Amino acid sequence: MAGRIPQSFIEDLLERTDILEVIGKRIRLKKTGRNYSALCPFHQEKTPSFSVSPDKHLYHCFGCGASGDAINFVMDYDKLDFPEAVESLAHDLGLSLPQTQAPQISTAQLTQRQRGHQLLTRATDFYRQQLTHATQAQAYLGTRALSAEIQARFALGYAPPAWDALKTHLLQAGFSEQEQIHAGTLVQHEQGRTYDRMRHRLIFPIRDRKGQVIGFGGRVLDESKPKYLNSPETDFFHKSQALYGLYEVRQSATQLKRLVLVEGYMDVLALADAGIPYALATLGTAVTAEHLQQVFRLVTEVVFCFDGDAAGLQAAERTLAQVLPLLYDGRQARFLFLPQGEDPDSLVHKEGAQGFEQRLVHAMPLAEFLIRHLSQNLNLHTLDGGAQLVHNALPFVNKLPEGILRHVIISRLSQLSQLDQQVIQQWLVAHANKANPVPATPTQSSSKSLGTQAPVPQAFRKTPLPLLTLGQRVLKSLLECPQLALQQAEKQEKIFRASHEFTFEEQQLAFDMLAFIRSFPQASYVTLLAHWQGTTEGQILTYLAQALRKLSLEQAQLEYQDLLHQLEQKLHAPQRAQRLQFLLTQAQSGHLAADEKQEMYQLLRQKNTKKATKC
Repeated sequence: MAGRIPQSFIEDLLERTDILEVIGKRIRLKKTGRNYSALCPFHQEKTPSFSVSPDKHLYHCFGCGASGDAINFVMDYDKLDFPEAVESLAHDLGLSLPQTQAPQISTAQLTQRQRGHQLLTRATDFYRQQLTHATQAQAYLGTRALSAEIQARFALGYAPPAWDALKTHLLQAGFSEQEQIHAGTLVQHEQGRTYDRMRHRLIFPIRDRKGQVIGFGGRVLDESKPKYLNSPETDFFHKSQALYGLYEVRQSATQLKRLVLVEGYMDVLALADAGIPYALATLGTAVTAEHLQQVFRLVTEVVFCFDGDAAGLQAAERTLAQVLPLLYDGRQARFLFLPQGEDPDSLVHKEGAQGFEQRLVHAMPLAEFLIRHLSQNLNLHTLDGGAQLVHNALPFVNKLPEGILRHVIISRLSQLSQLDQQVIQQWLVAHANKANPVPATPTQSSSKSLGTQAPVPQAFRKTPLPLLTLGQRVLKSLLECPQLALQQAEKQEKIFRASHEFTFEEQQLAFDMLAFIRSFPQASYVTLLAHWQGTTEGQILTYLAQALRKLSLEQAQLEYQDLLHQLEQKLHAPQRAQRLQFLLTQAQSGHLAADEKQEMYQLLRQKNTKKATKC
């Protein structure tokens, strides 16, 4: 389902879907006049502010601003991507997704993937069955005080010590050695001999968000090395993307407020057993942007747990670089440094769930940790110390998107360094321009291919989200609030046509978005993403969607008008420069009237302000 879903199918799906039935299956609705109301499932409230309109096929929360159609609701409530939400609604109606525009996947490839998942499922069942009579493994689990319920929920198992126990079992089930090697359960020696990867280990199945097993983790039950072993990189399993416990967290009945990122399997299990079912673990690798994007799809707050030693501090510093670009308004990150010699597993057994959750609530906010980290070993009572603080901060602050947190940190830097905020802003711009020179406009034309997913254009791969160009910010605003395209339509087209702030691809997309939204005035950002899915334009919009915020219509209009004004100002820049040159020449000859002199000074101020911004 990686291909583009036809707009006609989406419209038909929404028309045939009863939004009351979709939402009513998930939350309790009460009829209030022509509409239905409920407590909002997307934020905590005591008085219902969530309204569903069956006539308009839409929902809206007057408390948090959540709104949309049935697809939006299923995406947000069931934590699904757009294609998964469409597939879910289509399945409920007994509809099949159109296959005509999907990428051509060979039967052999499809069969290979299906058999790979079947193999890993069969291996999981084998490991679980082995655990029932593995006394040493059961004794170990007893020392860790893990309940039978948690062992079953996470499908724990045991790999026997024999070199070919799983291999033999899978061969008897019809899976070849080559298939087992491909799935990562079998290792092939240089001389051709094969043996089970996991032997005499407690097994932790690693599942994707749909619940399919994609790999395994194994812990030794003796003094063998390595202590922990993971599946290798395969077609299914990528450590930079996989999070242990993700499926179990999504299945939890608890309404998620935050997620906790810990280091190990046992930490996740111990916390879940204690009543904290919202912990995830990376798999022997540092936190990546891919990990965090999955986290922020589920919640707006994440707490990172680190050891309270030098290694934990280094891990926190690495995490900073990954999380900063994703901290749009409304998102929070906190850092919890554990006492020396403790991990979440040991600490929750000592303090209980309530004590550990208190630590999470009072964990250090990211902004505080960042300032502490940047000012380490600096004397902020000296001018040199303040200057060094700002110098240290530039690469970190430039990773932050525009928003409240960025301004709060700049304000704090200004207080500590005694430098004006405007000066710090200028240095941030200068550092960003030096580190990320504006890429050249792509020469290849926009591709409308509906086959394999189009690559992200070069400009969008190199330009970080915090440094969106003016043209990109215009596109993002239209994506955030498509109804903006309906206001002053001719003026927008005129500005877009004359502007040099867009690349060729961006300019074409801007015109296409205006036309599409006028044809479908009720379009949401989901509709736009769906319409261009699988195309180069879709890649651009998907990239910009990472920076979307929830704005009121009034906020969106004010911001968009400001962007259009900036485009106009840049259009008139050559005329202003020409006028200024004329006035300067007149001033040198002494033929300048009072009103012309005032105009000249105003143009000079504008020019100097622009120069300062570029410094």
